[in-house]
Amino acid sequence: MSPEYAIDGKFSVNSDVFSFGVLLLELVSGRKNRGFHHPDHHHSLLGHAWLLWNKNKELELMDECLEDSYVEFEVQRCIQVGLLCVQKMPADRPAMSSVVFMLGNEGATLPQPKEPGFFIERSIADIDTLLGEVRSHTRTTITITAMEAR
Repeated sequence: MSPEYAIDGKFSVNSDVFSFGVLLLELVSGRKNRGFHHPDHHHSLLGHAWLLWNKNKELELMDECLEDSYVEFEVQRCIQVGLLCVQKMPADRPAMSSVVFMLGNEGATLPQPKEPGFFIERSIADIDTLLGEVRSHTRTTITITAMEAR
């Protein structure tokens, strides 16, 4: 959910771009933004990606299962586009047509992303609550109903 929608209830195409950026970062990392936890800080997945980007360590965001099957430039581009999509200010986010162009054209020059929305550290209590919610939602119950004809 984009910051402007979460805080002010304002929804636009820029809100969709924000959501796409979250999805892109989740795909690259193999982790969900909601319930994300890192032992060194209390940021969300977006904040973690931003911290890594600023340290030029963005490839550390990548899901380990992709280690043997990725092109470094493509992963970096996906992370950069994801960060461009989740920028705090809606006007700073690219249009979806630009996102498609940036992802599909290696020669396209991309701007540097600015700070993402929700780039705040959560408190320990917030982390414990999130982890508790994640744990409670990870149980799967299956019900099987056998149909019999009359």
